[in-house]
Amino acid sequence: MRAVVQRLADGRLHLQDGPIDLIIAAFGTEGAIEDAYAAASSRFTTLLDELCSELPLLRAEASPTGAPDGVVAQRMWRAVLPFAADTFITPMAAVAGAVAEEILGAMTSAADLRRAYVNNGGDIAVHLAEGESMAVGMVDRPDRPSLFGALRIEADHPVRGIATSGWRGRSFSLGIADAVTVLAGTAAEADAAATIIANAVDLPGHPAIIRRPASDLDPQSDLQDRPVTVDVGTLSTSEVDRALASGRATAQRCLDRGLIRTAALHLGGRTVTVDGSALLNQRAA
Repeated sequence: MRAVVQRLADGRLHLQDGPIDLIIAAFGTEGAIEDAYAAASSRFTTLLDELCSELPLLRAEASPTGAPDGVVAQRMWRAVLPFAADTFITPMAAVAGAVAEEILGAMTSAADLRRAYVNNGGDIAVHLAEGESMAVGMVDRPDRPSLFGALRIEADHPVRGIATSGWRGRSFSLGIADAVTVLAGTAAEADAAATIIANAVDLPGHPAIIRRPASDLDPQSDLQDRPVTVDVGTLSTSEVDRALASGRATAQRCLDRGLIRTAALHLGGRTVTVDGSALLNQRAA
């Protein structure tokens, strides 16, 4: 079997297949946890092949008439469609969150769990039963993780997805954000919005920013020849603030449209937030 399915020493489940790498935790009775992990493993083994069968469409610019067939692919497409009229975006911008959602759905359909999460490289789908909550740590640079803040999602909060995007992450970015973390109703929605907001944190034409065509770095990238950020040199405080202000304006528009609940934007050690739910008021100890 190509997929890696293994239990970690702390009891969590690790699933890996090609670029998909999941860390999963479930909370409930021992039997419920075992049932949930079995369902996650079973669903996972065919998921990558399903996505690959529609890859050309998923790498193409999203449009209202370009709906894919697969369940996960459709979730990706729906998540990016609200942005497609205003900017270039493909369904791949929501792939990590959509995959996390699908695995979490398989788990909660198979077992009665108090809490659960599926973490797909920082894009996280969350399940909370009534009365439950989950603490989430936040980092401002995924390449050099350090906890700068924390938040707690309660069951009655309209948030079930968390995603982070930026040029220092595992995916390409058109912007210069070190990281943009978004909370939204679903993980796929958070993933798509984080991509758009991170792209907007930018200083176009700045000489300290080095960009290369995405196709030079990955010939199969959905971004094709669009210039993606590969390095950000020294920026003044005012330049950092200007780039963050641009991203914050985009995040505010997402909030006003009901596409996100909260966002935290990080660049050069500075942070700005768009907080529609007061979830970001907690700081790390």
